[in-house]
Amino acid sequence: MSEEWIADRMHLIDASGIRKVFDLAANMKNPVNLSIGQPHFDTPDTIKDALCQAVRDGKNAYSQTQGIAPLIEKIQSRVDAEYHHADRQVFISSGTSGALMLVLNALVNPGDEVIVFDPYFVMYTHLTRVVGGKPVFVETYPDFTIDIEKVRAAITDRTKLILFNSPSNPTGHVASEAETRALAELAAEKNIALVSDEIYRSFCYDESFISPAAFNEKTIVIDGFSKSHSMTGHRLGFVHGPKSVVQQMIKLQQYTFVCAPHPVQWAGLAALECDISDRVEEYHEKRDLMRDRLSDKFEIAGAGGAFYMFLKTPWGTGTEFCTEAIKNNLLIIPGNVFSNRDTHFRISYAQENPVLEEGAAILNRLADRKM
Repeated sequence: MSEEWIADRMHLIDASGIRKVFDLAANMKNPVNLSIGQPHFDTPDTIKDALCQAVRDGKNAYSQTQGIAPLIEKIQSRVDAEYHHADRQVFISSGTSGALMLVLNALVNPGDEVIVFDPYFVMYTHLTRVVGGKPVFVETYPDFTIDIEKVRAAITDRTKLILFNSPSNPTGHVASEAETRALAELAAEKNIALVSDEIYRSFCYDESFISPAAFNEKTIVIDGFSKSHSMTGHRLGFVHGPKSVVQQMIKLQQYTFVCAPHPVQWAGLAALECDISDRVEEYHEKRDLMRDRLSDKFEIAGAGGAFYMFLKTPWGTGTEFCTEAIKNNLLIIPGNVFSNRDTHFRISYAQENPVLEEGAAILNRLADRKM
């Protein structure tokens, strides 16, 4: 039987809970969709033009594994200006997901523990298990802030790495300077690798973004263009961190992804010069709209950045509430996809305002029901 061929590690992970929700919703006609984790605007024209020109110019073969020199140099100069770290090196990855796979493979041995903040981005736990690591969860309920003493208590002699994500998917929480500094300093004190997923750093509405790399020179930063420039399908990310770690990640990229898509890297150069402040302000306004429409009947914490809200269900479990929402033609994601709890659900406000208004109206009607 072919099932006997399947590696044991594949039984440690499950199909995406988000995909399961989509399967449930397969028969929905024109659903009110507040589940999409990507910008609702298209890739800016200047980036499209640069991509097309790169293809026409023959930039279609492999690039260097670490990425094309002009893009690396441009990002490196910005990183150097921000952090002034002598040992911080940049390379170009095949998306931030590819970068996450590389860093976990490069750093985590079988049996090592990886601290993950709950709620978490779904990929963190699955990829940790694939490489043989053990996720160790630190809860951030009810307001999604990081309690540094909980982190300290979770550290053992097997702790290898901390995964940090701010602004957060799914909560939208933006870590304060105090939270970020405390985490960075604890990781340095304990000599634990700190990986900062900063894919949503452009989307901060109430306070400025602060990276733990500002307080810990060994922080490994994962970033990219998918969310800020609506390039999710282009698979273009970048990493910066200590040279010793980056060199191992580049070595592994050579034998896995080979390189980030070559013509897309030239589009990335154009993206670096693209002003997205109007898009950020638009999502700020959408956040305010949804908070205004929902705050009377839902507990809203986090939501200071990215384009998500992680709302506590007014009744039932997250799964029960989302199942009822689907029956009412509303597509949202139950919280247990992102958490060991099933008390919340995630909405994305990366949608046109009429869709947001309709979705909020359905949610408010559902809030008045009882199981």
